[in-house]
Amino acid sequence: MKKWMIFICILLLPAAVLAAKPSVYVYNWTEYMPDEVLSAFQKETGIKVVYSTYESNESMYAKVKLVKGKGYDVVFPSTYFVHKMRNQGLLAPIDRSKLTNFKHLDPMLLDKPYDPGNRYSIPYVWGSTALAYNADHVTPGQMTSWKDLWRPELKNRLVMNDDLREVFGIGLIINGYSVNDTNPDHIRTAFESVKKLMPNIRVFSGDSPKQPLLNLEAHAGMIWNGEAYMAAEEYPAIRYAYPKEGAIFWVDSMVIPKNAKNKDAAHRFIDFILKPEMAKLICEYVGYAPANRTALDLMDRSLKDNPMIFPDPSVVKKGEFQMDVGEAILVYERYWERLKTGL
Repeated sequence: MKKWMIFICILLLPAAVLAAKPSVYVYNWTEYMPDEVLSAFQKETGIKVVYSTYESNESMYAKVKLVKGKGYDVVFPSTYFVHKMRNQGLLAPIDRSKLTNFKHLDPMLLDKPYDPGNRYSIPYVWGSTALAYNADHVTPGQMTSWKDLWRPELKNRLVMNDDLREVFGIGLIINGYSVNDTNPDHIRTAFESVKKLMPNIRVFSGDSPKQPLLNLEAHAGMIWNGEAYMAAEEYPAIRYAYPKEGAIFWVDSMVIPKNAKNKDAAHRFIDFILKPEMAKLICEYVGYAPANRTALDLMDRSLKDNPMIFPDPSVVKKGEFQMDVGEAILVYERYWERLKTGL
């Protein structure tokens, strides 16, 4: 072979190698995984992570359904969306033989009704939705119940998660119903209750509900515990309280869309996340409890003893985990549109 031909081949080699480099396309919640975990995965496996984020289950679901799962290899839906996406044929079965670290998962979070046998989902983290407030502006004793959000002195000072199930969930709870209620009359009652709360709501936030609290736009509201954890790290006056009626609990899971192009890489990514040391890093970053039981042994006592992350079992027992509500979601969506438009 002539020297000039060899030289050209050498020049072209990096591009060819780059083109052949395996990738995994990850679609996750905002601020839900530290960069160091992604970097560690890429370094260990040589698989490039193409990472994008969403602000709500609804926006994620709409995008995945629109593209029929193409373009994404790993997605992180909450429990009731796992059930919904599974039933609609949007998810690929998980090949457990490729998950060497499955053994580290907490049995308490496995084999749930939304995905029996975890055929389509692997739990990532679990957490709660409860009350947040700024102790410089709200007396702690005035924030012990979901009903305290209706206090007149909080007019235009609340931040609420931009999540229809959670917002109507508190309306259901204060009226004595389940957060998973499917009765249209009960959902209407929740809507009427939340409608009366609207003068107090300054903003609905699906991206970062802690930010209005940090900016002092809001003095209280409903928030995910991890957001409260990160906010308190920056502003210690921000507190988190479990309402006496019971908090809302949830699990976010890892799933593989049915038409994902890189299923092998997806399984490697999920298995990497299941490493106890990775679960520890994720918990320290996001402030949510890991689904990984082994990871607890690696954590500092101060973290394990933080009730914001790991609530007392009695608190969990009093609360309720979100489940899929089936066709009743259409009723929720109809009232959600009315709430947002003021009709």
